[in-house]
Amino acid sequence: MKSLKKKRRVQVIAIAALALVAATALIGYGMRDGINFFRSPTQVLAEPPAPNEVFRIGGLVEDGSLRRGDGEVIRFNVTDGGGIVPVTYRGVLPDLFEENQGMVGTGSYRNGVFEASEILAKHDESYMPKEVVDALKEQGVYKEPSGS
Repeated sequence: MKSLKKKRRVQVIAIAALALVAATALIGYGMRDGINFFRSPTQVLAEPPAPNEVFRIGGLVEDGSLRRGDGEVIRFNVTDGGGIVPVTYRGVLPDLFEENQGMVGTGSYRNGVFEASEILAKHDESYMPKEVVDALKEQGVYKEPSGS
């Protein structure tokens, strides 16, 4: 009788372990397109990602680089003080998007240009994403907001 209980227990544990492995694999497979890694312009220039890799880039919009009016394409440069990456974007920019302000873009790096599919801008006077602040501090160009 004990051996039958022991076999049942082992079977239940084995099935539970297989179910856990299968669930983990399905979750990972489902999230593969939703995981975007952050890179600073300096990191992108040092180790250019594959053209099909989707990632986030962030920094400051370079002063004097914003160009509108090339059809529906908007062009600007993003910098962290150590590197400058040209960006193209098709669509409507956020209302708070402007030169010399923090931004984060999602997209791919192709032929030396970051092609953004989404652009996010700061949402108030002092906010900037942590990754952007860290990248700017690493380059020594981060300035504390005047309200802090």
